[in-house]
Amino acid sequence: MIAKTGKQTPVNKIIIVGAGPSGLLLGILLAKKGIQVQLLEASHELDKNPRAAHYAPSAVYELNRAGVLEDVKRDGIHPDAVCWRHPDTTFIAGIKSRFDIEFPMVCLPLDQLDVLLLKHFLAAPGTEVLWKHKVVSIDQDENEARVHVETPDGKKTFGADYVVGCDGANSQIRRSLFGDLNYPGETLQKQIIATNVYYDFKKFGYWDSNFIIDENDWYMAARITNDGLWRVTYGDEWGLSNEEYLARQPARFEKILPGNPKPGDYKLVSASPYKLHQRCADSFRVGRFLLAADAAHLCNPFGGLGLTGGIADVGSLFDALAAMKDGKADDSILDKYSEVRREKWTKIIDPMSRANFRRVCLDEAENERNDFWALCKKMEEDDELAKQMAQGTNILREDFHEYLTAGAA
Repeated sequence: MIAKTGKQTPVNKIIIVGAGPSGLLLGILLAKKGIQVQLLEASHELDKNPRAAHYAPSAVYELNRAGVLEDVKRDGIHPDAVCWRHPDTTFIAGIKSRFDIEFPMVCLPLDQLDVLLLKHFLAAPGTEVLWKHKVVSIDQDENEARVHVETPDGKKTFGADYVVGCDGANSQIRRSLFGDLNYPGETLQKQIIATNVYYDFKKFGYWDSNFIIDENDWYMAARITNDGLWRVTYGDEWGLSNEEYLARQPARFEKILPGNPKPGDYKLVSASPYKLHQRCADSFRVGRFLLAADAAHLCNPFGGLGLTGGIADVGSLFDALAAMKDGKADDSILDKYSEVRREKWTKIIDPMSRANFRRVCLDEAENERNDFWALCKKMEEDDELAKQMAQGTNILREDFHEYLTAGAA
């Protein structure tokens, strides 16, 4: 228990900025708790770009809490395994998926998950989505947080007990709180291009998830749908324009993919170049404004810790706000939310995601890679170790019951 240092504040209405997976998931959880939720989205529609697709056990736990897991399982797949290979497809090491744990990994492309989450959000009482509502500035006082918004009908102001920025890497909420250029961390000097493609990787012996390790021709290939759609995320030269990267895609596929396919050998659905960032905001709370997921922290996508960490933020923030709603905590629990989530990024997400990426592009020392391959081999022989490792991302969750305010509890 922590000493009571904050004050009791109402949690009747929350504004969430950003209709991505974190914003929608948080909105569902809050609405089910009886909190009015207004969701503001700058775009006219959900994001359709190729993004994350795999949900680790800690994320599946939160999908279950929100009541959407059965729909995700119905529409998605359960990947069979992950492995690492040389460019000639030679197998190095692998980890088989575990289906004897409480919340096995599930895979569903994020654009499909967003559609599902939006449906559940709008079906909950006290919910509203306002499209083409772009936040341009913010302010707050002791009683309310406010966002000033450009809308199709002109500028408007919306207020709530709290405002949560779930508006991604370029978050206007974070920029308004800390400045446009203040997102501590670094941009890795590596370029990736994320693609969705129909191609028969299985005939080359590929598992559902594969990391091909090489100094120059590294990539990830993972099956993401039942009808044979694969996510291929590969590296390319640093410093080119997006147009140049997209023009180079056919040659890159022919060089790096098994079978050296030409454009007629596969069906490319989408392609998007991305920069890689390792960044974390100074705080996830400033008064009545809160940050979560990519608006609060970023990491490279190898290992899926960006999405997994973001969903863990959502679970922790919901627990904190729910405790306040129930009168079991004062607003100091929001400072604890910020402290806990930043520590999770600093001690777990940042170092682990960096190690995952270094391993693929051979920037990691050879002895570190050999230690990891040895761990994979040990998991084949030690069933209890394999089960523990399969649930490893649960370390990103946090039990907020211990932070309930003594007097309120």
